[in-house]
Amino acid sequence: MLHQVETRLLTPKRAAGYLGVSLYTLKKIEHLGYLAPYRTPGGHRRYSHRMLDEYLEKSKGFSYNRGTSGTETL
Repeated sequence: MLHQVETRLLTPKRAAGYLGVSLYTLKKIEHLGYLAPYRTPGGHRRYSHRMLDEYLEKSKGFSYNRGTSGTETL
């Protein structure tokens, strides 16, 4: 049963909601290389909960202020 929960993939709209960001920001996060969504045979983007949770964990170290040394800037 745990395997079924893990294999459910989220649409971009649901992934953005899960992260608490806009669709535009989600696309920007992908473009910067922080997320690499799965693609359906039709080319649609899909995200796993694990992928999004890993991004959230990594993003705790991001700095949104330019000029702050020692941390990544998004």
